[in-house]
Amino acid sequence: QVQMMESGGGPVQAGGSLRLSCTASGNTPTGDCMAWFRQVPGKEREGVAAIYTHIGSPYYAASARGRFTISADNAKNVIYLQMNDLKPEDTGTYYCAADAKSGGSCTVALVRGDFDYWGQGNQVTVSS
Repeated sequence: QVQMMESGGGPVQAGGSLRLSCTASGNTPTGDCMAWFRQVPGKEREGVAAIYTHIGSPYYAASARGRFTISADNAKNVIYLQMNDLKPEDTGTYYCAADAKSGGSCTVALVRGDFDYWGQGNQVTVSS
C-alpha cells in the first residue's frame, strides 16, 4: 500500500509564494506520473501540474503555467510544487497523487484525474 502525505500549505498574501511537498511512503508508486490537484468547495477537482518522475518532464494546467513549478526527488519519493505570485483564485485544498500504471500519458491522467493513490489534502489560502 502507498501512502501519500502533503505538507507546506497555509495562509499567504497575494503575490507571495509557497512550496508544497508530497512524500510517498509504504510501497513505492510503480507508475510514471505524480501530480498535484486542487479543489475548491462546490467545484470539481482540477489538475494543476504533473510530472514524469523518471525523466522529470513536467506538464502544467494553463492556470499554473509560468507561476508554478513541479519537481521530483526520486531518491526521497517526494514531489514538490513551488507556487509563486499566488492569487486569491489559487485558494483551495491541494492534493498530490501518484500513478500505479506505467506507459500512459501524464497529461491525459492529469486532465482525467486518473491516478491510483491520493493524499489527504493540504489547505492553501491566498488573501488579497
